[in-house]
Amino acid sequence: MEISAVARVSGVPASALRYYESKGLIRAMARDGGRRHFAPEVLDQLALIALGQAAGFSLDEIRAMLTPGGQPDIDRRLLAAKADELDRTAKRLQAMSEGLRHAAVCPAPSHAECPSFQRLLKAAAAGMMAPPPQALARRKTR
Repeated sequence: MEISAVARVSGVPASALRYYESKGLIRAMARDGGRRHFAPEVLDQLALIALGQAAGFSLDEIRAMLTPGGQPDIDRRLLAAKADELDRTAKRLQAMSEGLRHAAVCPAPSHAECPSFQRLLKAAAAGMMAPPPQALARRKTR
């Protein structure tokens, strides 16, 4: 498949396909007159990349989960660790959502007088509402 066909079918822009190739995530089979040609399996590889990104993996982490031929070789412990991280993030976001919902309907004359809102502020100030440090580090490698 030519790069334009891969882009059209997958919805991934050609520029991203070239970037993924430069990062070693996908591989062109051949070049004909400067045009990249990919095996049909590249669509499965792109789906795996999209799934990994949706789960919060960096492109470097995704590349480590692929064999040189582009087949998945996924470390199950890494998946379990990511699932644990997502669970922690979900709990943190749920607590934040509940705090904001309370603040939106709080009967206190001012948020400064609301004990629940004050707890939310203290948690934010203590860094409990911030993304975990490993998530920030991964954002820099994307």
